[in-house]
Amino acid sequence: MPSDVNVLLVDDNPVILDMLAKALQPVAIVTAVTSGNEALSRTAAAIPDLVISDYQMPDVTGRDLLQILRARPTTSRVPFILMSSKADQNEKLGPIRDAIEDFIEKPFFLREAVRRIKRVVDKIALEKMARAAAGQSSVRGSLLQMNAIDLLQSLELGRKTCKLMLDSNGRKCDMYFVEGQIIHAVFGPTEGDEAVYAALNFEQGTWEIDFSSNSTEQTTSRSTQGLLMEGLRLLDEANRDAEQAEQDTMNDA
Repeated sequence: MPSDVNVLLVDDNPVILDMLAKALQPVAIVTAVTSGNEALSRTAAAIPDLVISDYQMPDVTGRDLLQILRARPTTSRVPFILMSSKADQNEKLGPIRDAIEDFIEKPFFLREAVRRIKRVVDKIALEKMARAAAGQSSVRGSLLQMNAIDLLQSLELGRKTCKLMLDSNGRKCDMYFVEGQIIHAVFGPTEGDEAVYAALNFEQGTWEIDFSSNSTEQTTSRSTQGLLMEGLRLLDEANRDAEQAEQDTMNDA
């Protein structure tokens, strides 16, 4: 199910534009245009939640587009992702690195590009939910729409201080974040890193983020990114073991 994040995708190469637009449709509402000038017209009519633009374009470059949007009061804070070659990033675009959410290096593997864009989309979706719940201390959602991995990445990217509560068929895990880093996690009698790894297995259920709650306990030993990387490694290992056990059973039958 796509989020309600409106993405404006800009690239003068129609093949890349169509390929990336189709790949992003499951995670966001995508509008695709083939020039910087058209992108400027679209943003004047309706402000997107995120702009993803190629750098090398013949009329208005991706850098030009970023600078014009930043100069407009209505679009000065719209998140921006720039697609460019590694050479352009190193030689021409270094000074604007802090002004954008991410660089997507061209040529790219589609799956990797979508993964990196989805991290930003999820962060924006979470911020939109928080604004919609203005006056409330917490926001809630379903793990089917935003799973545990997406939530951890979004809270890290947004540098949030909060309590994340996950509930999957009565299995509950609470995680406490400070500036996007998990400092304490509890899953039944289990605490720390192992509690986080267990929660990454939650596939169905609900989540709630309480922005008014925090903790001073420190039970984790890794950064949020480190916990995610190790947790995903453990998930891959468990999946391989399950596949091997199934294959062994079939061979014995």
